[in-house]
Amino acid sequence: MVRGKIQLKRIENPVHRQVTFCKRRTGLLKKAKELSVLCDAEIGVVIFSPQGKLFELATKGTMEGVVDKYLKCTGGHRGSSSATFTSQEQFQPPNLDPKDEVNVLKKEVEMLQKGISYMFGGGDGAMNLEELLLLEKHLEYWISQIRSAKMEIMLQEIQSLRNKIEENNNSILDANFATVETNYSYIPLAMPSEIFQF
Repeated sequence: MVRGKIQLKRIENPVHRQVTFCKRRTGLLKKAKELSVLCDAEIGVVIFSPQGKLFELATKGTMEGVVDKYLKCTGGHRGSSSATFTSQEQFQPPNLDPKDEVNVLKKEVEMLQKGISYMFGGGDGAMNLEELLLLEKHLEYWISQIRSAKMEIMLQEIQSLRNKIEENNNSILDANFATVETNYSYIPLAMPSEIFQF
């Protein structure tokens, strides 16, 4: 059964639109991850939902590292697109001096510790929406890193199993074709010619 073509226009039903966004977002991130694993490519994907929620994937390192690499390749120019931005700009101002950067990192660590205690039920109080969104962003990043590390380990194990199977097959083939030595001398089978004389 062949699926019909989907018209590329805005989905009017908000429930269908949200479901499509979730499914397509997941598919896009999955394909980006697969491309990275298969081709050893460094990929960065940034998605903003209609509500302004940030989804990002950096297959190697962090999104900031991917953006820095992009800026180096383009000579520091962000191109003509006004939609080019980094997630870092959303949460902290660029070009911080070391003291300010340390303060930002301390606040981030405090927020993460608060989030961990909140998740395990030992928090002082409820987290506000901004803190929960930031915690969700970090959790999604960690999950993507864990999944990519897991995928890499699984691929290494699959390759080592393939190598073992190849070695076993080669040793079986070598054993089948090896010459068999016996202590018997070769005596040609010959019939006396007198039997056939009439």
